[in-house]
Amino acid sequence: MVTRIAVTGAGGFIGRHVLDALSAAGGSEVIAVTRSGWQGELPHGVRHMRMDLSMPSPDAWQMLDRPDVLVHLAWGGLPNYSSHHHFESELPVHYRFLKGLVEQGLPALLCAGTCFEYGMREGMLHESQQPQPHNCYAFAKDALRRQLGFLREQHAFALTWARLFYTYGPGQPAGSLYGQFQAAVVRGEREFPMSGGEQLRDYLPVQEVARLVGALALSKADAGIVNVCAGGPTSVRKLVEGWAREQNWPGALALGRYPYPRHEPMAFWGSDAKLRRVLEAAA
Repeated sequence: MVTRIAVTGAGGFIGRHVLDALSAAGGSEVIAVTRSGWQGELPHGVRHMRMDLSMPSPDAWQMLDRPDVLVHLAWGGLPNYSSHHHFESELPVHYRFLKGLVEQGLPALLCAGTCFEYGMREGMLHESQQPQPHNCYAFAKDALRRQLGFLREQHAFALTWARLFYTYGPGQPAGSLYGQFQAAVVRGEREFPMSGGEQLRDYLPVQEVARLVGALALSKADAGIVNVCAGGPTSVRKLVEGWAREQNWPGALALGRYPYPRHEPMAFWGSDAKLRRVLEAAA
């Protein structure tokens, strides 16, 4: 049976790759949902729909052609993680939109969360740990997850909260580490200024993140919180050195030019054990 999947935030960095992954996997009809028109070609079998989530129609689920699953990637205000905008504006908009779809009959929701919900913890992070959000963005995301939990007490729907860790790859914004490095390569610069690079993070290329999100969506699992991660640490320095080798960049890393970020701990990564269990059960 073909699964109908709607993807909000489909025009964003991760969203575009999720469309590609779902198209490549087959077995689904995909609706790409954005606030404005679509730029570029859509992947095979994907159609586009414009919808302003801040002003949803009372029959939005019907307008989306009654999807079996909604992959909710939309969120504004990034990368300013400390802005009150996340809980003052984004949180009520997204809860109202999702609540409306659930009340209209949406059977399954996969919503993107963030590893920042874990707070300033170090080491391997497990889904069983209580959230301790340390910035406004993470607070708003965790609040949305809790609101959806209360909503489930009144309406039956499957919920997977995909807690995304660090992602990099084509299409990432220019201000990201990957975007800055690519710009330095294109400009032919001989050095790349960065921090000391000893931070340990959990990194996945965006194509793999998209594949995992797509697989979770196709599973229609009621999985709760699931870390979408590699399951092990990589230093920022090792990551950038890998990019340099892949592109035969002849320059050098100018380590220590920037301070380490204060909004995140020095060493943390996710456990991928639950992710593997959910996907193995759905196979």
